[in-house]
Amino acid sequence: MIAKSIPSLFTVGNLFLGVLAIILAFNDRAEGAALLVIIAMLLDGVDGRVARALNAQTEFGKELDSLSDVISFGVAPAFIMYQAAFTDVNPALAWIVTAIFPICGALRLARFNVIEGIPGYFIGLPIPAAGGVLATLALFDQELHVSLLLVSTLALSFLMVSSIKYPNFKKVGLPKAAVWAIPLVVLAAVLLAFQFPTAIPRFILALLLLYAVWGLKKNVERLMRLVPRRLRKRQASADDPGQSKHSA
Repeated sequence: MIAKSIPSLFTVGNLFLGVLAIILAFNDRAEGAALLVIIAMLLDGVDGRVARALNAQTEFGKELDSLSDVISFGVAPAFIMYQAAFTDVNPALAWIVTAIFPICGALRLARFNVIEGIPGYFIGLPIPAAGGVLATLALFDQELHVSLLLVSTLALSFLMVSSIKYPNFKKVGLPKAAVWAIPLVVLAAVLLAFQFPTAIPRFILALLLLYAVWGLKKNVERLMRLVPRRLRKRQASADDPGQSKHSA
């Protein structure tokens, strides 16, 4: 019975860190808040693997994971960005852009829960990746113009609800014997994060941006392949008046 509860403990830990990140954001500690979101991403990445390793997958765990993700990777990153960069922007614009992000994240999770996806892929940018980019991007509010941060927030929101395919690494298995080492891995990650509070977010941001852009690149390549096919079909129809007449 205890083993069955272990995956939910990781999920609750993810939610706990998300709430703490919101509190830190409103106390003007964006750096610490972003680090907590990164650690929450780690917990989110292992809870499903632990559940599969222990054969403890449940509908309760699935719903709890989605609710936690909305807070930790939707609400928390949006508030971090708002506090770091949007407080001097027109209030209506800042509030709307800030609200759109967690709304799109919730829509993304709802779609994920009810629609069967493509094996090996996510449809739309996963909310942990989008939230991780937004939270770490907020740390560069002094280097980047606020208009770029506003556009980036909207772009990440769109990517979450888009039909762009992203590779799904959550299906990578975890040996049951390795489950008990996960707390040590998480603890080591926490120590590294707070030992290098500037370097770690930059490194994570680079990885997550590569992941986000990878999906866009693949989608553009697919469109570039489809467009010539459609043009050839239209050209073939135009060159064959008999076929066009028959079709009409």
